[in-house]
Amino acid sequence: MRTAWLKDLRLADLPQVGGKNASLGEMIGALSAAGIRVPGGFATTADAFREFLAQGGLDKKIEQRLEALDPKDVKALAACGSEIRSWILKSSFSAPLEKEIRSYFQQLEKQTSSETSFAIRSSATAEDLPDASFAGQQETFLNIRGIDHVLEAIRHVFASLYNDRAISYRAHQGFIHADVALSAAVQQMVRSDLGASGVTFTLDTESGFPDVVFITSSYGLGELLVQGAVNPDEFYVHKPMLERGKPAIVRRALGSKLQKMVFSQSATTGKSTRTVDVPESERQTFSLSDKDVLELARYAVSIEKHYGRPMDIEWAKDGSDGRIYVLQARPETVKSKKREVEERYALKGSSRVLVSGRAIGHKIGSGTVRVVPDASQMSRIRKGDVLVTDMTDPNWEPVMKLAAAIVTNRGGRTCHAAIIARELGIPAVVGCGEATARLKDAQAVTVSCADGDTGNVYDGLIPFEVSSRERGEMPEIAVKIAMNVGNPDLAFEFAQLPNAGVGLARLEFIINNIGVHPKACLEYPDLPASLKTKLEEKSRGYGDPRTFFREKLVEGVATIAAAFWPKPVIVRLSDFKSNEYRKLLGGERYEPEEENPMLGFRGASRYIAPSFKECFELECAAMRRVREELGLTNVELMVPFVRTINEAKQVLSLLSRNGLERGKNNLKVVMMCELPSNAILAEQFLELFDGFSIGSNDMTQLTLGLDRDSGLVAEGFDERDAAVKAMLAMSIKACRKAGKYVGICGQGPSDHPDLALWLVEQGIESLSLNPDTVVSTWMALAAAPKPGKKSAAA
Repeated sequence: MRTAWLKDLRLADLPQVGGKNASLGEMIGALSAAGIRVPGGFATTADAFREFLAQGGLDKKIEQRLEALDPKDVKALAACGSEIRSWILKSSFSAPLEKEIRSYFQQLEKQTSSETSFAIRSSATAEDLPDASFAGQQETFLNIRGIDHVLEAIRHVFASLYNDRAISYRAHQGFIHADVALSAAVQQMVRSDLGASGVTFTLDTESGFPDVVFITSSYGLGELLVQGAVNPDEFYVHKPMLERGKPAIVRRALGSKLQKMVFSQSATTGKSTRTVDVPESERQTFSLSDKDVLELARYAVSIEKHYGRPMDIEWAKDGSDGRIYVLQARPETVKSKKREVEERYALKGSSRVLVSGRAIGHKIGSGTVRVVPDASQMSRIRKGDVLVTDMTDPNWEPVMKLAAAIVTNRGGRTCHAAIIARELGIPAVVGCGEATARLKDAQAVTVSCADGDTGNVYDGLIPFEVSSRERGEMPEIAVKIAMNVGNPDLAFEFAQLPNAGVGLARLEFIINNIGVHPKACLEYPDLPASLKTKLEEKSRGYGDPRTFFREKLVEGVATIAAAFWPKPVIVRLSDFKSNEYRKLLGGERYEPEEENPMLGFRGASRYIAPSFKECFELECAAMRRVREELGLTNVELMVPFVRTINEAKQVLSLLSRNGLERGKNNLKVVMMCELPSNAILAEQFLELFDGFSIGSNDMTQLTLGLDRDSGLVAEGFDERDAAVKAMLAMSIKACRKAGKYVGICGQGPSDHPDLALWLVEQGIESLSLNPDTVVSTWMALAAAPKPGKKSAAA
């Protein structure tokens, strides 16, 4: 068999047509009934490829040339690859093979039109396997028209099996060169040059979290995105809510999308596409509508269910018919692998940040900067260097494995550099913008991807530590262990720790990332010109600043809630103090200068103040949308810094008027118990709330009468002081008596295992800890004496 229609292929045909083409046939045959559209076409087979090489003994000639090669010698590798490819490009198809290709193409043109263009895609018989991706190893040619140009492109595809990176990768993975054959697909083009294209993963690519679909998208043909030449838009969709029919987009990020690849007038190999600048107005908007994002996510879930494993999917939206098509689907090969031992990296110092970008992975690497302008100079890379370049493509792969870390100007989370860095297990920071200009050759740097979405390159060699633990069942203990989570970027990673949910999700962290005072968003456009311009820049991609602020709150909370679904996530409503609000864009315009902000305009009193009430209602609208529209009803609310019973009543009334009525739609509203007045009048406060979450930081400060921000009295700050413990015990006892929830979310139990044990003995229901102390505190509690035996800390 030399050729076959894609629609007739199945996964069992992988030895003949490779993983990519077998998967295309599988989807056309098995998933078209589910509404998933895959462009049709035909493929040459492994038999055809071997027949092509056998002519004139080319296969033996290639084998002999490769036997003498040291793939670690970059220059020798380049010379070898170039020579082999030149042999293939000079070779002719056998008469029977060329006749079959011409016949199939003639039939394909009749099904479409003579004006239709085609993609000539490669599919290696060792490609897209569950344990080896071979992503981008061979070539793809787009917008090819006419049989003569198609034949030329197929010959180039055949030659690409011997690209430098493909030879190196096979050697690195232990594949015998002669055992790998190539199949070429001739597939109808989707007019994504008029629309958009991208890559979809059925898990989070950084943490391996399985309950989201991760989508990247940019304008035009998909090659620039895959290469890392553009910074794309990003979307996360929560699978459980998607299955419930909810508009389950929990997170968006607007990419710069500076360029796009479109069709050119030429139909010949290498000249059929061109790169153009994206108009400013299109850069400022998302390349996909919410409707498109949800449709893509449904496709992804269907494909994942069919294959029974996490998948990496390329797709395109046709700008002429408005439809979305799946171009290929392959197994995700990095994060889907089960890790028996989990590693966590943490810096042990700090330094000046030189550049920042998208973090790939969660590791830290350090070394000497090697700025390499292009692949022709990649032989300069030495083991342990930090590779700094504009972007990478598969030509770089022979040296990427030598690097301690990779830093690029361009690219998003699904670009080539990101994919290979994950596979090699090295940190990468992509899309930095000016890394090649700001970082200097021979400069010592530390590259950290350990702090969430943003990766930083620090000046100098900063010490770091690596901790590890084996995954497994945790011992039973007499208390629930929840987590304090502020940064939504880390939620998917933290959710994989043992936990009973989130005891404290800090809204301030999300607002700080938004970076704008809510009042400025509400008063737009009636603002000074400079502030108005800055606000418009901040809110790109959203309808207006008010919508931007609300939706960013929604996305931050929804990301945390989705990560821990269906476990409870207690969201503390904003507790910024006036000095902190002043630091936000526009803040100086609205905030007072207080002598002691810690005891001033904050918490409940701020919500009900006429000057801030409308801002608080914006928070309420966001929380309501998370729970009602997105369906994340595991979100519970916490009201902080409630001084009096009257304040409590006013806040609850305000929440109710804004659609957040306690008890409605199973909404729980707890109070942060952090003032002595809360403990003293605990029974009265508990008549209004569903329980207490103890804030030990402020409770200690206010009980002992010391400013926790003052270094002069810092030594006196101790949550284990007898007076503080008396307040905590009083609060716990009142909750137990009332049958209400009681937990603690302050710093104390994270810092002091003996305090955690004492709290358990007092009958606390939940300890909400910093993520890095969850396992150690859990194990300490498991090893402690059983109830009935008092600890020394009692």
